[in-house]
Amino acid sequence: MVNLAAAAVRWVEMPELPEVETIRRELSAKLLGRRFCDVEIHDEKPLRGISPRDFRRRLIGQRIGSISRSGKYLLFHLSSGETLIIHLRMTGVLLLNPADQERFIRIVFKFDDDTQLVFTDVRRFGAVYLVKNKSDVVGALGVEPLSEEFTPETLARLLAKRRAPIKAVLLDQTVIAGIGNMYADESLFSARIHPLTPAGKLNPDQIKALHRAIQRILLRAIGKGGASVSTYRRPGGEIGTAHFDFKVAHCGGKKCPRCRAEIQRVKVRNRSSYYCPRCQLVASVAT
Repeated sequence: MVNLAAAAVRWVEMPELPEVETIRRELSAKLLGRRFCDVEIHDEKPLRGISPRDFRRRLIGQRIGSISRSGKYLLFHLSSGETLIIHLRMTGVLLLNPADQERFIRIVFKFDDDTQLVFTDVRRFGAVYLVKNKSDVVGALGVEPLSEEFTPETLARLLAKRRAPIKAVLLDQTVIAGIGNMYADESLFSARIHPLTPAGKLNPDQIKALHRAIQRILLRAIGKGGASVSTYRRPGGEIGTAHFDFKVAHCGGKKCPRCRAEIQRVKVRNRSSYYCPRCQLVASVAT
C-alpha cells in the first residue's frame, strides 16, 4: 500500500464529486446484494436525526440493492425502501476490510460475507442519515454536472443575472452539485476565467468553455481515482492520483504551465482560490 502521508499533498479539502464517485464505483463492486448483519457505533456524532438504537434496528437485516451518488453524497438503497446516506465532509473515509489498525473509527458496518466497511473521521464532521425519503437530505441539490441535463444552455441559465463571483457560484451546491474548491479552480483555469468574474457577466464563448472544462476535468479526475489531498483514500486504502495533474489548485507560488507567470491566491467568499493572473484576466470584480 502506498504511504498516504508521503504520497499525498497535505491540503485539507472535502472530497468532491470525483472522489465520491470513485468510492461509489468501488463499493458497488463489493457490496451490492450484501446484507447488514451488525453495526458497531463507536461515536454517535455522525448520526443525523436518529438514535444509535433505532439506526441499528432499522439497518441490520437490510440488503443493499444499489449505490448511487448525489453531488458529494453517497446513497445506499436498501431492501426496506429506505436509504442510507453518507456525507464524508472534510475528513471522512470509508475503508473495506482495512488491514491496519485504523484510528478515529466512528462506525463499522458488518455484512453477511464477513466484509466490514469502516467509517473513520478525524474531525467528526461527517454525516450519516437513514431516511425513508432521500429528498429530505439531497432534494435541494442542484444539477449534476455529468448528467445529460447539464448542457451549456443549462449553465447559461444558471449563471444569468448572478452578481456573485463565478467561483462562489460553482461552489454553491444548490446550483451545481458536486464541484468543490479544487475542481472549480482547475475548471476556471482551463476556461481562462478569473475566479472573481461576476457569474452573470460571462459571455457565451466563456460559458461553453467552462462547461467543457468542468466535464472534462471531472471525468479525468474520476479516471485517476480522485485527488488524495488531506485524508482522502479509496475504499481499498489506495490514494487517488488526480492531484498530480493540477495546474493551479493549491499551486500558489509555482509557475503557470501555460505562460510561466506565478500562480496567485485570492480569497473568494472565505475560500482560497488559485489562478494565473496572466491567463485568467478579469474586467470587473464581483462583490
